[in-house]
Amino acid sequence: MGILDTYLGTRHPDAGVPARTAQEVRSALLALNGPGVLFVVRNGTGKEGDLVAECRLPQLRVRLRTRMRLDSAKHEVRALDEQWEVSLSDHTRGQHSRGPANAVYRVWEKQKGPDGRERRVETFRFETREMKDPLRHVVLDAGWTWRGKLFRL
Repeated sequence: MGILDTYLGTRHPDAGVPARTAQEVRSALLALNGPGVLFVVRNGTGKEGDLVAECRLPQLRVRLRTRMRLDSAKHEVRALDEQWEVSLSDHTRGQHSRGPANAVYRVWEKQKGPDGRERRVETFRFETREMKDPLRHVVLDAGWTWRGKLFRL
């Protein structure tokens, strides 16, 4: 595995794990949806990929998306991460980026402590791996490779 694969988060299944069919991988990824999950996995529209995992964090004005293309010939899922951060001052503008999403997002509030002094308290926390790890584990458990991408699927 090269340095770029390491940077992009490419992972290979353990030796001896039998490769499942593309339909089984798709079904297992869609089965991640449920209560208590901060993201949703849905079928993609051709251009987006075969499947898309999306997480919207209104507390942070952040939207994360992982587009996935299933390659049944190579038994790999090619994944492209995208992030949007909306500016607090102008809701129509923000930053968009592509590439590995490895970040921790936090919301802090000022609260009075028992001693009456103000202190910062973390009220919300989200790590991008909370979305990425379950996706990657499903793919690896199915005997497929998870291949991170920078620009195109």
